[in-house]
Amino acid sequence: MSELPPDPARLRVILAHLDQQLADHETIGTYLRLQHAAVQAALDQAERPPARRRPARPVKGGTGLPGMAQAERPVGFVVQRTRSPRGPEPALIHLDDCTMIEGMRHAITPHDARAALTDPNIVGCAFCRPDTELGIDVA
Repeated sequence: MSELPPDPARLRVILAHLDQQLADHETIGTYLRLQHAAVQAALDQAERPPARRRPARPVKGGTGLPGMAQAERPVGFVVQRTRSPRGPEPALIHLDDCTMIEGMRHAITPHDARAALTDPNIVGCAFCRPDTELGIDVA
């Protein structure tokens, strides 16, 4: 660094200028960190496999007209447990909007539904076919 002036007035001006430069660079640093985070989030989203979506069923009282665009929603799954006089029956996995669900139901994630369908004590609903929606073949 070059020689600093000896008088306090010029030293204060230099100090104020350096403080301003630090503040300006802090703002730029904050902006760049925010941009970096936004680009990283967009990259993560772009690399994530697309979620399987299906059209929502028409709501009672809604238009439900053919050709009308309906909102899409993510596919959901539920497990249905039933009991009989002989004891518990095998659990059933359904799509969350299946009309064949009876009794108690519990929402589960697609990962849990996929894992449950590999259990011999749990079966997929023959009506809504959650195994087909998950892309697995249950034999």
